[in-house]
Amino acid sequence: MNTLILNNENQDFINKNLDKDVSELLLQTNSDIKIDIKLLAEQIEAKKRCKKKLPTWYQTPKIYYPNKLNIEQTSSETTAAYKAQLINGNNLIDLTGGFGVDSFYFSKQFESVIHCEINKDLSNIVAYNFKQLEINNVQCIPYDGVAYLKQSSNRYSWIYLDPSRRHDQKGKVFFLKDCLPNVPDILDDLFSYSDHILIKTSPLLDISSGINELKHVNSIHVLAVNNDVKELLWVLKKEKKQPVKITTVNIIDTSPNKFEFFLKDEVNTISNYSLPLKYLYEPNAAVLKAGAFNSIGEKLDLKKIHQHTHLYTSDKLIVFPGRVFYIVEIIPYNKKSLKKLDISKANITTRNFKESVQTIRKKLKIKDGGDQYLFFTTNINLEQIVIICKKIKVN
Repeated sequence: MNTLILNNENQDFINKNLDKDVSELLLQTNSDIKIDIKLLAEQIEAKKRCKKKLPTWYQTPKIYYPNKLNIEQTSSETTAAYKAQLINGNNLIDLTGGFGVDSFYFSKQFESVIHCEINKDLSNIVAYNFKQLEINNVQCIPYDGVAYLKQSSNRYSWIYLDPSRRHDQKGKVFFLKDCLPNVPDILDDLFSYSDHILIKTSPLLDISSGINELKHVNSIHVLAVNNDVKELLWVLKKEKKQPVKITTVNIIDTSPNKFEFFLKDEVNTISNYSLPLKYLYEPNAAVLKAGAFNSIGEKLDLKKIHQHTHLYTSDKLIVFPGRVFYIVEIIPYNKKSLKKLDISKANITTRNFKESVQTIRKKLKIKDGGDQYLFFTTNINLEQIVIICKKIKVN
């Protein structure tokens, strides 16, 4: 951590050049700068990434930013605020602290928080930033979190950790045993220090595999922001295992759209089917990731249009965790019908269909956009169809 970066002159330079191309700044010569321009460029690049993701940090004067990779890997304020409201208590230990965004929000729910970060420089940055952010109940420990915990005699209301995937697992479907720390291996040790554990993982982790590995899963939160799944949150409790409850959350702007179900019910529920009726429903990304394909129809009294087509229909309009459409027309997918489809611009989606969106656009010469929505899909009679819709908003 180079404290010269925090000088008023350097901070002014950073703030005045946030809209500039960093590569161009590196080529400029400025006699007023008494520090390596590369350091200021790194601060500019990192701060720019925080404008939407971490607005509290972005708007606070004299925040010290780590490299851009640390910013990319950290939780957003939106997801950190959500996970913090799930838990509370006397004390929490964050074993994989990183840039400290999660610890910042946990500090609002707990009397005290310990932030462990093995990278000493990053730990120092976080400790400094917490002072700027006026957070006084977080202790930053520049040490491996699991090793620190095992040396501790304290018990905690909650343990939090965000295991990172090993580099050699990049691009592969992974298990928690492929992450650092290896949570399944140390789970018994963790439960000797707390009865409650919250784990954040990538949405790439398979939910069934995670439940098998973790054993003590009480509930899972599938968290999406603007229909992009960002995190899986695993709530573990030491007491006897209960049926696993799954909450899907899609935060649009600041409003969370939730749907809840029990995994055992999903397995035992049989969907009802129908040809498309008056309204069409497309589940959001969190619902699809959670695999609530039968539960959502049963709970909301909707019909599926095919077993493998995760689209739902009804004659009565309902509030739904996803997009809702009014069905204008349904046509068969054949040359004769498609010739009559006089549409030059539309939003196209395929579900359980033999051709891709790109192929369809090229074949039919339909540009992207506009107010019309076309769903190319398969119905319960195994017919390839096109559902022509108008999107509607339901409060």
